[in-house]
Amino acid sequence: MSHTPELVVANGTVVNSSGRQNAHIVIKDGKIARLVDASEPVPGAKRTIDAAGRLVIPGGVDGHCHVAQVTGRFRTLDDYKTTSTAAVWGGTTTIIDFGIPRDAQETPLAAVLHKKELAQESRCDVALHGSVVSWDETVPWQLEQLAAEGVRSVKMYTTNRGTTMADGDTILKVMREMVRLDGLTYIHAEHDPIIAHCTEQHAEDGRIGIEHLHRTRPELAEEISVKETLAMAEYAGAPVYFVHQSTPGAVDLVTEARSSGQEAYSETCPHYLTLDDSVYGSAFPEWYACCPPMRSAETVAALKQRLADGAIHTVSSDHSCYDLSQKRERTDDIRAMPHGLPGVETRMPVTFTAMMESARNTVEDFVEVFSAGPARINAVPGKGTIAAGFDADLVIFDPAEERTVDGGSLHMGTDFSPFDGVRLTGWPAVVVSAGRVVVEAGTFHDPGPVGRFVARQGFREHTAAAPATPALATL
Repeated sequence: MSHTPELVVANGTVVNSSGRQNAHIVIKDGKIARLVDASEPVPGAKRTIDAAGRLVIPGGVDGHCHVAQVTGRFRTLDDYKTTSTAAVWGGTTTIIDFGIPRDAQETPLAAVLHKKELAQESRCDVALHGSVVSWDETVPWQLEQLAAEGVRSVKMYTTNRGTTMADGDTILKVMREMVRLDGLTYIHAEHDPIIAHCTEQHAEDGRIGIEHLHRTRPELAEEISVKETLAMAEYAGAPVYFVHQSTPGAVDLVTEARSSGQEAYSETCPHYLTLDDSVYGSAFPEWYACCPPMRSAETVAALKQRLADGAIHTVSSDHSCYDLSQKRERTDDIRAMPHGLPGVETRMPVTFTAMMESARNTVEDFVEVFSAGPARINAVPGKGTIAAGFDADLVIFDPAEERTVDGGSLHMGTDFSPFDGVRLTGWPAVVVSAGRVVVEAGTFHDPGPVGRFVARQGFREHTAAAPATPALATL
């Protein structure tokens, strides 16, 4: 067996969330073997990539993706091959999908096992969240089986009655089980009675088309749901993670809970940091059909400030790959159209561009919400850090490189992007996934279905076991 490393990424500025250093990264058997100070000679390898003058960051971890998702009569148009390909084009080397029951007959365990089978076609590593819609006596056993599979988080919705919504009793019982199993509870927080009533009122007034979406789901509905859920999590002693927070008020509630000792986390998405509700008055409002909807320009600015303050812990895509023909079937009625945006490929440049607008944000801050934070909070071993022993997932990029988004030329399996025509900075130039160079010089080198299912650790187990970043090696 050869002892020669397969790859060395030389002379780059290595940026972790904790700091940066000029180093050569030595890669062997899909892992980072060591980092060598850039003042030392470049170690020998079968291949060397010179990253001089560029930044090297950990491959992205997208903690919130929906792949091949069925919601009612709609199914997203992607599969794992498509979504994972788009992910690595965008500098993401690990995606975390959801096993959400497709109907009342599919159990939480069956939904996850189905997704795990589909994920065998992935071109990058995959982890999974579970989901519970309704409680019965089998749920504790199913959650135990999920934990044994390495699925240590469960998502529940506080809205979408009749499809994915879980009632309060179910949420509280699942939280208690997740504490027992050292897991993490994910929550889509929107207050269903408020949304249902508001939507009904708009329908009665004939204002139910897509151009009115933002008025049917008020900020109050999100914030009240966060407040109620935090109270349940406090009672249960449960760690809780709020997906796609779109208002500063929702983030502030999590911050307040954390100051009182609760383990609570805020996620937002690139579109909530960059797009405001004026998009619903544009020529193509269907491009922006998602829940929660876009908020006012003032809310967007305040949310971005929360990110600069460090109050938001992760930025995930909430990738949902419908196309315009699906979106346009029922633009006259938001209750009948599919909601969700494609975004796994554009998460890196949109987030980087938004963050760098603030002089307070650093590249290290970006790495935290793009890679390190999602890996740590979701207890994904070997991800989110460039250090010896971690997976060789790397992105080389020039933070000054600008490109204009062309939705039709992206790789997400749909025909639009909500960021079409937007000028963004911080695109990946080279992407290394599990030691393989998969994107380079504008070319995708398809590695085939090599993506691994990543079994996650327990929430507190992972925190307790997290090693300190090793010091640099020398020759």
